[in-house]
Amino acid sequence: MLVPVILSGGAGTRLWPVSRRAYPKPFIRFADGESLLGKTLQRALGVAEPDAPIVTVTGRDYAFITSDEYARQAPHATERLRYLLEPAGRNTAPAVLLAALDVVASAGPDAVLLVLPADHLIVDRAEFGRAVGHARALAEQGYLVTFGVVPTRPETGYGYIQRAAEIGTHGHAIARFVEKPDLETAKRYVESGEYAWNSGMFCFRAGALIDAAAKACPDVLASVRACYDATTRGTAAVEFERESFLAMPDISIDYAIMERAEKRAVVPARFDWSDIGSWIAIGEQQDADERGNRTLGDAVLIDSNDCYVQAERRTVAAVGVSDLTIVETADAVLVAHKDRAQDVKRVVDLLRQRQHSAAEHHVTVHRPWGSYTVLEDAADCKVKRLVVKPGQVLSLQLHHRRSEHWTVVTGTAKVRVGEREFLLERNESTYIPINTVHRLENPTDTDIALIEVQCGDYFGEDDIVRLEDRYGRK
Repeated sequence: MLVPVILSGGAGTRLWPVSRRAYPKPFIRFADGESLLGKTLQRALGVAEPDAPIVTVTGRDYAFITSDEYARQAPHATERLRYLLEPAGRNTAPAVLLAALDVVASAGPDAVLLVLPADHLIVDRAEFGRAVGHARALAEQGYLVTFGVVPTRPETGYGYIQRAAEIGTHGHAIARFVEKPDLETAKRYVESGEYAWNSGMFCFRAGALIDAAAKACPDVLASVRACYDATTRGTAAVEFERESFLAMPDISIDYAIMERAEKRAVVPARFDWSDIGSWIAIGEQQDADERGNRTLGDAVLIDSNDCYVQAERRTVAAVGVSDLTIVETADAVLVAHKDRAQDVKRVVDLLRQRQHSAAEHHVTVHRPWGSYTVLEDAADCKVKRLVVKPGQVLSLQLHHRRSEHWTVVTGTAKVRVGEREFLLERNESTYIPINTVHRLENPTDTDIALIEVQCGDYFGEDDIVRLEDRYGRK
């Protein structure tokens, strides 16, 4: 059995302001309406047997967004999905080993894992499927297999794999892994024909990976086993025990296992591939005009060359400029020279130092029950639009420093204020005084929307005292 394991994590800081910690790169939508995560799921479903589970390793905070995205992209596959939820980030070695232990527990050590990062873009699914077939054949012989992307140019942003002797007709032994090179070294690698880009995708039997880890990094494997054994495991979702999870080392599968393993192989990946690591990669997904400009959204360019402009909410005009990346969202605008694409993450670092909310959140913030969008954030009031999904309920809570007014825009809301419960219909409202217990619920089978007006002297999310919460939040 082939079991896809989708790794969905990371902040994608080089794609700010669209990618942010609370809504990172895998959830970015393309012009076709699909996200990177959704596209990865579709690829996984295309190569796995109909009865095989699809395992996703992701952060606990992203579980509900991931579930919603999967339901939107592949509602027919809901019962095949299994979630392994991390309380924090611990890199790829712990993530993949935890997935291997979980698959062994349900499907046995001979199950073949296909490890796929959720933030890669691959369009040619047919060639991808052929490469997976070649990798699976080697994995079933006990090899730890990685996919080496055939390089199209000298690239300093990727690691490389040097091929050794052929294994069968579709694979090679691995001579060595190489860190990101300088430009001259990258040119030599490409000219030699011996090197491939390290894609970060893998294929191996679950038992073979665990055996290799026992030899290459026994300390890492021991900490992973301790975490797995300390965790209560459900049928559809596993939330790893926090203390033992944090005791695991922060190390990649390349360093921990692949660079030290004895029986390893690389399969050439001849399909198109991008890790969407910068705005240049995003821009390349759009067709260029006669002056090399690429746009998404409402953009106007005059006497400009080789620019990428992405407009989300407003019209963006560029006049007489060249080689710029301009990205507009509801609350932020990025203007960067194309040669500095990798430095966008420095903007995020500076915003975090300033404790600026734009480093973490968009104006629309996703929650397990739905979402809220900040419409106004002033010194004396804050206004939000709340959208609550069918059957969902906000926590039973109170606030010490603000009162709230709720007005229903669409649907029927069930409201508790103090000890009183009642229904609010469209165009009806209610008032929640400071220090008053309250809760909002959607008892219907369609989304409901409300406008919330907060009045007081402080409107931070830390002025929420949760008394009960369906989703386990403090």
